Amino acid sequence: MACIKIIDGIKIYIYARDHNPPHFHVYVAEYEELIVIEDLSTYTGGVPVKYRKKVIRWASENQEFLKRQWNKLNP
Repeated sequence: MACIKIIDGIKIYIYARDHNPPHFHVYVAEYEELIVIEDLSTYTGGVPVKYRKKVIRWASENQEFLKRQWNKLNP
């Protein structure tokens, strides 16, 4: 498990040997959301909207980075 980014206390992780589709985990307080890298849709879970907006804004600008990290940790 690698924390790849922290945005205002929001932690973003990509796990090694994780299941498809390629996704990342978002943690804030007691909330967790899995977001699909390809289209930034919710796979499961949910975080409050104000945090999700920050994450989606960052992720949309860094999708290639997210794909590289996924491929590095899930060969």
